[in-house]
Amino acid sequence: MSGVALAVDPSTYVLFVLAAATLILTPGPDTLFVLSRGIEGRTAGLRAALGVTAGILFHTALVVIGVAAVYRTVPGAERAVQVLGGLFLVYLGVDTLQSTGSEEPSPTGDGVREGFLVNALNPQVALFFLAFLPGFAAGSGSGGDASGTSIALLGATYAALTALYLGGVAVVADGAADVLRSEVTGRWLDRVAGGILLLIGAWVLIG
Repeated sequence: MSGVALAVDPSTYVLFVLAAATLILTPGPDTLFVLSRGIEGRTAGLRAALGVTAGILFHTALVVIGVAAVYRTVPGAERAVQVLGGLFLVYLGVDTLQSTGSEEPSPTGDGVREGFLVNALNPQVALFFLAFLPGFAAGSGSGGDASGTSIALLGATYAALTALYLGGVAVVADGAADVLRSEVTGRWLDRVAGGILLLIGAWVLIG
């Protein structure tokens, strides 16, 4: 086999897609983050989903070049990044609560950047990819390049599936919010979004 299209055995690839879909459909910090942004609006939710997807590609790249292994070898590295990620989420939650009911966009309103950082600053994602992707990668006996190509393909597939799922979450959240949206309920929706972000931040900090 040669080329990206055949970098992974077809039967193995199908198993990977099934396993990835199952994991992606399990709610976690990324889903809750996109949900919180989707409540604020479809565009915000879709931008958050795009940012999270970019974060997955970032972690895939770390696995391919071996940087993710640093979390296993350097004492305190995983915890340090985990604390940064948790604090960032808490900051987003506080900022959202402070802007409750405001018509002005939040100063942290770049959903793509926020989504990327929420995912990229989660070392547990890096460690998960470090354990999950190589297990499905083909070419283990054909040298590191083949394995790297396989991992990149699998990571890109995982990112594509995540984008589809989180995009749906954003659309559904916006649709549900539209049904409830009014001047009064809008404030409560903002509070719910901020509360979700604070809970995710606490979740990440506690580990």
